[in-house]
Amino acid sequence: MSAISPVRRRGLRAPHFLLIPSIVILVLGMGYPMIWQVVTSFQKFGLQQQFGKPADFVWFDNYIKLATDPQLWVVVAKSLAFCVITAFITLVVGTLLALLMTAVTKTARLILQIALLLAWAMPVVSAMTVWIWLFDRRRGAINYLLDMIPGVEMNRFDWLSTPLTFLLVACIIVVWMSVPFVAFSLYAGLTQVSEEVMEAAQLDGANGWQRFWGIIAPMIRPVISIVLLLQLIWDLRVFTQIKLLQDAGSKSGDYDLLGTYIYKLGTSAQDFGMASAVSILVLAITIALSWFYIRSLLKEDEA
Repeated sequence: MSAISPVRRRGLRAPHFLLIPSIVILVLGMGYPMIWQVVTSFQKFGLQQQFGKPADFVWFDNYIKLATDPQLWVVVAKSLAFCVITAFITLVVGTLLALLMTAVTKTARLILQIALLLAWAMPVVSAMTVWIWLFDRRRGAINYLLDMIPGVEMNRFDWLSTPLTFLLVACIIVVWMSVPFVAFSLYAGLTQVSEEVMEAAQLDGANGWQRFWGIIAPMIRPVISIVLLLQLIWDLRVFTQIKLLQDAGSKSGDYDLLGTYIYKLGTSAQDFGMASAVSILVLAITIALSWFYIRSLLKEDEA
């Protein structure tokens, strides 16, 4: 077996050296906050510690208290269900819009892309102001339009008064804000699908549904996988939309997801030790959700 030449060896090492700046930035930007979260999760860290009093180590007491707290597991279950449902709906709607962009004319595609970009670029607080007005029980356009349907009584219906309708509104808003990213990502993947293969399948008698599942979906599966993973992670950690909806409606714990639950532990209860412990739990859930995708990537690399 011939030895690897020095020039080729340097070429093999070059990609690893190019990763060093990114790794350094990640370590500096995320390393300290992560270490602080882990250390604080083992401490009794409250309001007094904010003013300089040393924090006492309670080790696993925070985690034991969380494990025996039924309210936390209700919030975890709601957050998981919320992120799975919203991510699935976002993926379906984004896929349909991506397919639509490939089917319409150039002018229609440009108009659709501009509309998606404007929705995506809108600041969250500004968008939430509009959405809260749309679902307002007194002056909201949603109630007005639904009330015009015969047999439907929606006059002064309060969408934010019950946890179910509250989360339904939150789901609609999160999906609306996430769809542009999914649509553009999948459209980029669809542009790589060979037109000759699609035309051949059509000539063989395959309908649109068969062409999608037999040709398009397998070819853009890597894009679908990473987009779905990112959506699950983002929707699990959603905070701003839930917090602003709570400010407009009820601030009860029944309306909390993990983001607002951690926020209330840290700001309202001033229990930063418990808040850090829940944050570590969220990190563990995120790693668990990511593991399936990472494992598939490792298998592809081995193959």
